[in-house]
Amino acid sequence: MKMKLATLALGAAIAATPALAELTFTALSYRTGPYAANGIPFADGYEDYFTLLNERDGGIGGEKVELIECETGYNTEKGVECYESTKGQGALVYQPLSTGITYQLIPKATADGIPVHSMGYGRTSAKNGEVFNWIFNYPANYWDGASVAIKYLLEENGGSLEGKKIALVYHNSAYGKEPIRTLEELSAKHGYELMTLPVDHPGQEQKSQWLQIRREKPDYTLMWGWGVMNQVAIQEAVNIRYPMENFIGIWWSGSENDVLPAGEGADGYKALTFHNVGSDYPLFDDIQQYVVDAGMAAGAGDQIGTALYNRGLYAAMLAAEAAKTAQEMHDTAALAPAQMRDGMENLVMTEAKMADLGLPNFGPEFEVSCQNHGGEGYAAVAQWDANAESWSLITDYMQSDQDVLQPLIDEDSSAYAAEAGIEAGCM
Repeated sequence: MKMKLATLALGAAIAATPALAELTFTALSYRTGPYAANGIPFADGYEDYFTLLNERDGGIGGEKVELIECETGYNTEKGVECYESTKGQGALVYQPLSTGITYQLIPKATADGIPVHSMGYGRTSAKNGEVFNWIFNYPANYWDGASVAIKYLLEENGGSLEGKKIALVYHNSAYGKEPIRTLEELSAKHGYELMTLPVDHPGQEQKSQWLQIRREKPDYTLMWGWGVMNQVAIQEAVNIRYPMENFIGIWWSGSENDVLPAGEGADGYKALTFHNVGSDYPLFDDIQQYVVDAGMAAGAGDQIGTALYNRGLYAAMLAAEAAKTAQEMHDTAALAPAQMRDGMENLVMTEAKMADLGLPNFGPEFEVSCQNHGGEGYAAVAQWDANAESWSLITDYMQSDQDVLQPLIDEDSSAYAAEAGIEAGCM
């Protein structure tokens, strides 16, 4: 029987419930609105993985999974309303899929005692679990992404970026602004010049930014974009003949949707990622058998193996593994949100575990702890092949510069704790 999927209308909040025999996960999705083309494959991957667990394994630890999906349209206000309308349905963890929504949910979910997993987005300093007890952002965050991009460029330039000019084209929002402080700190350390170019939502007009890039001729350009902004930026880069091999996007600027519209012109474009690409993994054979062929796929089945489908699947896999950890810790198949939080805080992802799941070398190894809710900060660089219409990893997973990032995380999380009146410590 297919996993029950309830798409809830917005409504009044319901009081939190104790451990339930059915494991409830909640997806704040956006299948409509200006970012639907990116939201749909992520939501499909998230749902399909849980459907697979129900159909192949009977759920998680013998308990069936229920997925409650609520449409946000990538709108922060709607995202908060979705949270309020679903939190009383037994939700074990929230995946907001929006930095703006995540910022709003941090105090709410903390007060309600429900964990949030902002995987590769959200507030970077939430990595400090002693301040953000209920918020997790493993396996990597935006500051990790910025640092790994610079580390990659250092390797490409014989270990020195002295005198180089690096541009940042960014979505003019909390999301897009996240890497600026890190890039400034790394600029001071490595001697490159940083120029920042904001792009207003939704990002369809970028002529002035790319004229400036043509005039200033930065050696490299980084992009923190989303949705149509990415497509427009890549096309504008093609128009001014900017070398694609010197153009690197964050993981939210590295989907097929971003590069296909530019055709051959996008060949060689690069993007960061914290998981692998394609569908050449044993798990995808099971997805085909138990989900697609059984007529239970969330979508048409044509997104399987794409960057954002894989990311949604990866998020669901990490949620399921945290639930398994919680079940083992508390010796119960039924879980309450507080127990799920414990599972997330004690999650260990090894290569052996990923291989057993049918996803060998799919993501970096990492461990979560009270002090570290973000993992070790590993990411890789992928490159687009326009002829094959596919991404491929061109580096191994590289760790971000923890000597630079940890003080920034400590500073920002301490400021938040003081502002919110939080006494830092483990639960």
